[in-house]
Amino acid sequence: MNKPLIFIVDDDPNIAKLIQLYLEQEEYDVRHFARGDETLVAFRQEEPALVLLDIMLPGIDGWELCREIRKISQVPIIMLSAKEETFDKVKSLELGADDYITKPFDPGEMIARIKAVLRRSSTGNTTDDALRFPGLSISLTSYEVVFDGNPVQMPPKELELLHFLALHQNQVFTREQLLEKVWGFDYFGDSRTVDVHVKRLREKLPDSERFGWTIRTVWSVGYKFEIK
Repeated sequence: MNKPLIFIVDDDPNIAKLIQLYLEQEEYDVRHFARGDETLVAFRQEEPALVLLDIMLPGIDGWELCREIRKISQVPIIMLSAKEETFDKVKSLELGADDYITKPFDPGEMIARIKAVLRRSSTGNTTDDALRFPGLSISLTSYEVVFDGNPVQMPPKELELLHFLALHQNQVFTREQLLEKVWGFDYFGDSRTVDVHVKRLREKLPDSERFGWTIRTVWSVGYKFEIK
């Protein structure tokens, strides 16, 4: 059985070596890159199971690399950064990252996050038939969304959030409930993650009310997929 391949993209050799040691102990194959542009070339030749991506990189930075990867793949991406500012976390999620780890990090927590992201990525395809509404089709089997007759590219977590809300139409969920149901109990993020993903869904599904449905904010509570 082939080991999952993980790309470590970090220009700090000490941090990269530490991460590599822990990942190899967990039976992952690892490739390390110190530059964003070199990573993109390698990615196009061999797609990994997951990318650990530092923000500050020579060549092209982590945000730009995340954007370029998302143009061609929905592979899970976990951003790494010494910055704790909310802006950096939100921007990473808006660009399509699946998680964000702040340096310095606990190696055990990092491994747990990697396993959680890979588990969600591999098990998401087991859900059955597509959900269909006027102007919208959502399939977790093929990980495809069609809106107004056109395919819509979405990272896995966006699609899973949309599918969950649509599956429970007109039911209100708090942000904490959505984190538990969509991200899983072992997700280490905060409730702003949900807001970021809902914002991106609305941008990709504009003027959905003309079809008789929308992702509605229920103030002071959370969100629902509303059918009129």
